[in-house]
Amino acid sequence: MVAAFSHLTRISHEGLDCFAAEGHQWRIHDEGEFATAARLRLVFEAASEPAVVKLLATLPIASMAQLVRQQSLLGLELVLVNPLSAAQQQSVTALSNVEVLPIAEHQHLPLLRTPGLLVMDMDSTAIQIECIDELAAAAGVGQEVAAVTERAMQGELDFEQSLRARVAKLAGAPSRIIDELCERLPLSPGLEPMIAELQQYQWRTVVASGGFTPFVGHLKQLLTLDAAYANELVLKDEQFTGEVTGTIVDAQFKADTVTHCAKQWQIAAPQTVAIGDGANDIPMVATAAFGIAYHAKPKLAAAADASIKQLNLAVLPYFLQA
Repeated sequence: MVAAFSHLTRISHEGLDCFAAEGHQWRIHDEGEFATAARLRLVFEAASEPAVVKLLATLPIASMAQLVRQQSLLGLELVLVNPLSAAQQQSVTALSNVEVLPIAEHQHLPLLRTPGLLVMDMDSTAIQIECIDELAAAAGVGQEVAAVTERAMQGELDFEQSLRARVAKLAGAPSRIIDELCERLPLSPGLEPMIAELQQYQWRTVVASGGFTPFVGHLKQLLTLDAAYANELVLKDEQFTGEVTGTIVDAQFKADTVTHCAKQWQIAAPQTVAIGDGANDIPMVATAAFGIAYHAKPKLAAAADASIKQLNLAVLPYFLQA
């Protein structure tokens, strides 16, 4: 579903195509026409269009392009006459339910319509929950696992120590809680249409998770992903043993997944994208040519090339160059 503007009107003015609203007119350019210029992208819901249009009237805009995607959001790319003042920047970032992507001069975004690679974190990125917490709650050890998580957040345990300590709390729990959780796994809003649009242009899509294989396997099948990596739980006699087996999918493994998959499928380095929410996603996001922080912790947001702070995963295609 391609969204349409209701407040910006397309007109012809002095032989030029323009957008008009509230007594103002702005020349229209085609997306890609100013691919090496400094630009500003705004992605927003239809309900936010009036506020965005009101803001546009206060900005030094040379021209603008509509970002047309197979999503339900609206998108604009602005070419500015001069850089925004501090007050103007504050006005832009203060907009509610609007995502902002500043693009520096000569910065090249990955190309939407050229095959690329997207590597995603799972918990709190592709899905709305942390699987270990849900398993722990179902097993009746939610508070004990939360205590281990807190120790990890305080830096007392590294990822592998934390993972093994939390899984150990599941020992003896019935394995059926895995299937029960898979049946109600809450996908993050915008995930399915975002993946579908990328796949339309032959993008490879991958999940690399510090979570567990049943859940990434479920996502892989549901979304027709190309690969899925996670930690493997040990089950015996239909119960958790409290152990994981095989290679631990940690921050470095997730970063290596970007490199490995790009090489495997011959994806050019500038066409690699990674998205996650936590500090353990920093190496992965840094390895990709374009790293996105999704409703992220401050450390990851600072390390990423772009952030989705308010809206959902449907924003991602608007951050690529069509």
